[in-house]
Amino acid sequence: MDLDQIIIHLKEILVSLEGIANAVDLELRFGLVTGLVFGVLLQRAKVIRYDKQLAALRFQDFTILKFMMSTIIVGMIGTYFLYDQGLVKLSIKPTILGGTVVGGLLFGVGWALLGYCPGTSVGALGEGRTDAFWGILGAIAGAALYAEMFPYLKDTLLKMYDYGKITLPMLLGVNHWIVIAGVTAIFILSFMWMEKKGL
Repeated sequence: MDLDQIIIHLKEILVSLEGIANAVDLELRFGLVTGLVFGVLLQRAKVIRYDKQLAALRFQDFTILKFMMSTIIVGMIGTYFLYDQGLVKLSIKPTILGGTVVGGLLFGVGWALLGYCPGTSVGALGEGRTDAFWGILGAIAGAALYAEMFPYLKDTLLKMYDYGKITLPMLLGVNHWIVIAGVTAIFILSFMWMEKKGL
C-alpha cells in the first residue's frame, strides 16, 4: 500500500467518523487525527518492525532513534509555541527519580525482551504480528499490578528523590526557547553524524 492509498483510506475513515466526531469535543478530534498521522508515520518509517527494534537495541540501526529525536523536536517546538500563544496549559509532572529509575529499568528490560516498546507493539499487532500480543497482555497485567501496589508505592518509591515540578529551563534559569534551540542543534548534529556513518 503506497502513501497515496493510505491518505485516501484515512480520509474515508475520517469522513465515516464525522458524525461521531461532531458529538465529541475538538480536543478529542484533534487527538484522533494526530494519532492516526503518528501511526501512519510509525508504519512508514518501519519502526514497528521487530528487526528495526532489535537493530536499534544493538546500536546497528538508528532509524528508531532518529524517529524519536524528530518527534521530540516537533513536540517541543509545537508545545511551547502553543503555550506561548496561550492556547495550552502545561501540566508539569513532578520529577521523582526513584520512580523514574525503576520505571525506566522495567521499561528497558521489557523492550529488550519483547523487541517492541508499548507504542510499537500496538502498531505491530495492527500489522498482524501476533508476537506483539503477548507484550500488550504483559503491559495490561503490569498496569493492573501497579494499580494494586500504588497505595504502597505512593508513600515509598514515588517519594524517593522528589524534586517537585521542574523543567530543564527552570533548572537552568533560562528561557525555554534557548533550551529548545540547544537540544534541536544537538539532535541535528547527531542526525548528520549518524547519516555520515550510515546508521
